[in-house]
Amino acid sequence: MIQLSQTSRAAALAQMATTPLDVLVIGGGITGAGVALDAVARGYRAGLIERHDFASGTSSRSTKLVHGGIRYLPQFDVPLVREALIERGRLLRNAPHLVQPLSFILPLYASSRHPVGLPIAPPLGIGLGLILGTGLTMYDGLAGQENIAPHHRLTSEEVIQRAPCLRPDGLKTGFAYFDAQTDDTRLTLAVLLSAAERGALLANYCEALAFIKDPEGAIVGVEARSTLCNDAGAEEATTQPITIRAKYIVNATGVWAEETERLAGDMPNLDIAPSKGTHLVFAKEAFDLGDEAIVLPETEDQRIIFIVPWLSRALVGTTDEAAERIENPVATEQEIDYLLEHLNRFIRKPVTRDDILATYAGYRPLLKLRRSRTPARLSRTHTVVEGDDGLISISGGKLTTYRRMAQDVLDRIDEREGRHSGHPTTRMALAGSVNWFDTRAAFLRRARSLALTPAIAEHLSAAYGTAASAILDLVDAQAELGSRLVDDLPYIAAEVVYACRAELALTLEDVLARRTHIAIEERSRGTTIAPHVATLMAQELGWPEAEQQRQLAEYNAFALEQAGPLQQAIPALS
Repeated sequence: MIQLSQTSRAAALAQMATTPLDVLVIGGGITGAGVALDAVARGYRAGLIERHDFASGTSSRSTKLVHGGIRYLPQFDVPLVREALIERGRLLRNAPHLVQPLSFILPLYASSRHPVGLPIAPPLGIGLGLILGTGLTMYDGLAGQENIAPHHRLTSEEVIQRAPCLRPDGLKTGFAYFDAQTDDTRLTLAVLLSAAERGALLANYCEALAFIKDPEGAIVGVEARSTLCNDAGAEEATTQPITIRAKYIVNATGVWAEETERLAGDMPNLDIAPSKGTHLVFAKEAFDLGDEAIVLPETEDQRIIFIVPWLSRALVGTTDEAAERIENPVATEQEIDYLLEHLNRFIRKPVTRDDILATYAGYRPLLKLRRSRTPARLSRTHTVVEGDDGLISISGGKLTTYRRMAQDVLDRIDEREGRHSGHPTTRMALAGSVNWFDTRAAFLRRARSLALTPAIAEHLSAAYGTAASAILDLVDAQAELGSRLVDDLPYIAAEVVYACRAELALTLEDVLARRTHIAIEERSRGTTIAPHVATLMAQELGWPEAEQQRQLAEYNAFALEQAGPLQQAIPALS
């Protein structure tokens, strides 16, 4: 399996600067990763640059779900739901280690009027159970052969048995249905690794500064520069920019897509309307949560809130607030209060801010076409637009539909090339998934022989797939690398080493926020273990003492900012 490292990044940048590409992707989130993979799978020479770390924007700040979007059915967004359910099935097949079926419990109370966003409230709620059952039957049917399992109705007693944190008073009935769960960042990395295995050139921390145009005004390349700091602490960005030439340039920068279009100097085709989603993180014990997620059926603004099991944690979210400007997304006092208020309406034992371990927030790229006479209703659908200068922009959509979004982009390029490449990613196994089922039992036995707990072994297998054997090699060679980084989370020290050697982790934030998710799963947001992680990374990346201290200072500033209203809960910073 190919490894992404400092060395591979330098080689990729050197190649992109000297040899023209067929396709250059700007943006290293899940959409850009998907475009890069589809491009090389169709035989194009492709490269990708990302100004920060891979998945550092929206793609690491989701609810970690792969789903059709049950709440979009009442909005009659049937095509979106159908598309997402089909893509959900493909992901379950193409990345079985990373995408797992997840059961959801949906309760229905006597007080319910607009569960899952139903636009019409029947008098006294009469017939709501029938309406929900019909909707879930449609949800199952839209998935077709890709459906995980049929939904079924639950008695109130069965609901409480499976979701004991829910209030029993007023509970009438409930439903169990299936969607899926994933690690959004690791899914992005798996797609990128799959692209690299097929020849894609990848570089994080490389910013597009400007577009290069030919005399006819067509975009033929970009000026880019590294945004990393070198070992001496001086900005690499002070060096000369590099020129990357490509026949086709794809703008896959999500909520920043309009900003990227403006680099061309023309009126953007896209009109991005960012929506901010905030999540709260608790210990699973706060809700006596097992392996099933819970859907809190309605809020005052006709949304739904999920309680989702995540390792030893529970994720609660999300909000949907229009954002006037794009900045580092942080949970606000009002958003925390909103989630706590609606959460406590449904659960038996109220939770408070003191129970919150962490929060995180991100932006969804909702959009409409700027040049359309009738602006489209904001939704989770995606669009591919092409400027007069040839820039291809893709935005909108959702994590679940990233592959289809990439497919639509490459179909557009194939059309311009007069090619018929087919759709090779439809049944393409992602990195780490090939032979995963067949080798998993042997992997778990080996992990046990190395004194790793079942929780650690299961985590490694799910997060890395067959590549997890390389992490066991590290532990086998150096036993102390098998130690946990945080007592009640399954991450181990070997993952830090592996992230530097094989997953292009270049900063403390890369490891603590994205290669692992300690930054959103632990009350100190990783600040208490940051010195240990910095020492491990320094050995791998050649950091001198001054660089270690700079990394620690930058990470502490990041953790403090992300903590927002809960800053005082971070012992290392208070």
